Amino acid sequence: MTDKELQIQEKQELQTGSESTRNVPIFVPPVDIYETENELTLLADMPGVPIDGVSIDLNDDQLTIRGAVALENGDGTVLLREYSTGDFYRQFTLSNKIDREKIEASMKDGVLKVVLPKSDVAKPRKIAVKTS
Repeated sequence: MTDKELQIQEKQELQTGSESTRNVPIFVPPVDIYETENELTLLADMPGVPIDGVSIDLNDDQLTIRGAVALENGDGTVLLREYSTGDFYRQFTLSNKIDREKIEASMKDGVLKVVLPKSDVAKPRKIAVKTS
């Protein structure tokens, strides 16, 4: 592996000094990132976020992912709550190896998939050796 070992993390609430316009906790969605020869694929776990609640912005080198959960008010008194719901927020800095014009995203079963294609300069290639 690399110098920086990856570790599994539990659901974490984002600690921020700014205020939100919604009165819900904001969580850091856990992600898996896979790399192939042609692209990076980011999978973010955002349970309860509908597709119209997802926002992905690219500003300069900053890719920002936001997910807003629809608030539910259940009937009755809460006796036990082991799972807290809230919005999601995560930000990544992209290198110049990513082709920003070809980034695509999809959502299925609470998992956001963001495909970050590599630019042609970043893709590995074979160099032909010619005779002189």
